Amino acid sequence: MAADGDNTRCFSMGPHTLSVPRELFSLNRRRLRDRLLTKTPHAVVVLQGGKDSPVHDTDVSFVFQQESYFHWMFGVEVPDMYGALDIATGRSYLFAPEVDETYAIYMGKLPSNQELKEKYGVDDVFYIREIANCINHLKPDQILTLSGVNSDSGLSSTEAVFDGISEFKVDNEILYPEISECRVIKTPLELDVLRYVNKVSSDAHKLVMRNMKPGMYEYQGEAIFQHYCYYTGGCRDVGYTCICTSGHNNSVLHYGHAGAPNNKQIREGDMLLFDMGGKYCGYVADITVTFPVSGKFTELQRAVYNAVLAARDAVLDAVKPGVSWVEMHKLANRVMLSGLKDSGILTGDVDLMMKANLGAVFQPHGLGHLMGCDVHDVGGYLPEHPKRVDLPGLRNLRTARTLQAGMVLTVEPGCYFIDMLLDSALKDPLQSKFLVPAMIAQLRGSGGVRIEDDIIVTEDGYELMTQVPRTVEEIEKFLAEKKDLR
Repeated sequence: MAADGDNTRCFSMGPHTLSVPRELFSLNRRRLRDRLLTKTPHAVVVLQGGKDSPVHDTDVSFVFQQESYFHWMFGVEVPDMYGALDIATGRSYLFAPEVDETYAIYMGKLPSNQELKEKYGVDDVFYIREIANCINHLKPDQILTLSGVNSDSGLSSTEAVFDGISEFKVDNEILYPEISECRVIKTPLELDVLRYVNKVSSDAHKLVMRNMKPGMYEYQGEAIFQHYCYYTGGCRDVGYTCICTSGHNNSVLHYGHAGAPNNKQIREGDMLLFDMGGKYCGYVADITVTFPVSGKFTELQRAVYNAVLAARDAVLDAVKPGVSWVEMHKLANRVMLSGLKDSGILTGDVDLMMKANLGAVFQPHGLGHLMGCDVHDVGGYLPEHPKRVDLPGLRNLRTARTLQAGMVLTVEPGCYFIDMLLDSALKDPLQSKFLVPAMIAQLRGSGGVRIEDDIIVTEDGYELMTQVPRTVEEIEKFLAEKKDLR
């Protein structure tokens, strides 16, 4: 951790927060250069940063968040920049916009090119109009631009375009898989940031847990979380739209969007499922807690929760380099189905349940995902790695890779009672024989349970970054110590 005021510091939100050294990003550039040296040693990588975006047709802008690949390479916080990396020499460049001097009246003085050079630790900074001239002096045999489709969103990356690019030979195929593969394995400096944002997010979740009461609204939990992350942890942004659900809403996997904006009033007896993570210096956390607002689990809530917790524990016990993530998903389903059978919710042979793909009825999403600069981080399905398995549940896995040391993933088994899936299973001759109708009827409308932790795969296992109460006993004891924010 760099000292406050140290000129090696790239990012800090004050002495009470983590200071991130600019070396984090220069190391990322060196790693990318090492991958490209043997493939195209005389090329120049050119990336275009994120743009300032207005809210529809107004003169108000969305709060800016940097494009993830650009952030990973340069750590730049401001919009409308370009960056370049000369593979032959390893020299790095930023290209800044020029603005009229009246810009400072409303927006403040822009840092000079020299100040940008010092802040971000690049070799030179020029204006955007000078990109073509600067690259010409490097005499590359080609320019590498970023072009690829994100396997989670289905959206394409923004390929750099600038005046004069037509003067160069441009390759838009080499870079995307190489830089994505770099992002899959985190450096120690990246892990420091991820540990920090996990600590802040874990503490924020605990504050939320202790302050939720019947009669409050779901969004008030979101407000407590965001306030703590920003006020205490310096996290201006969250990693994704906060999911704050209660009761039946727990079964809506991506609740919290504009059509379901965390606005239900919480009732006595509800289970709460809060899926939230902060974002600090471009790196995110992704944590889910499920707990009873009353402070005590009912017998049926306990049974479902323990089935999910047993699945989470089984996966953590098995995680290590060389393990298939697909097999971890199957393991989680097997353990969860066994727990539901032991509680009388299901009946029959668990091996046959697995063959009937019953796990996808209760856990339709994947076990977890890569995480880093994006909450669903890149690299899940790259060339030369396992392809997506086209089966219910498994097709929703965001990666089918074999685990490697340095990967950061979420482990998030869940069990939900979703009317559409239950109705379908009850009509299916292969699946219906395992369901106990009376128990399923009791669980309809209860929502469900998800437990989500963030881990680092180590050389011999894993490191758990998330620190929140997890067992039924820990949660009930923790909630008994509730404290009012006021």
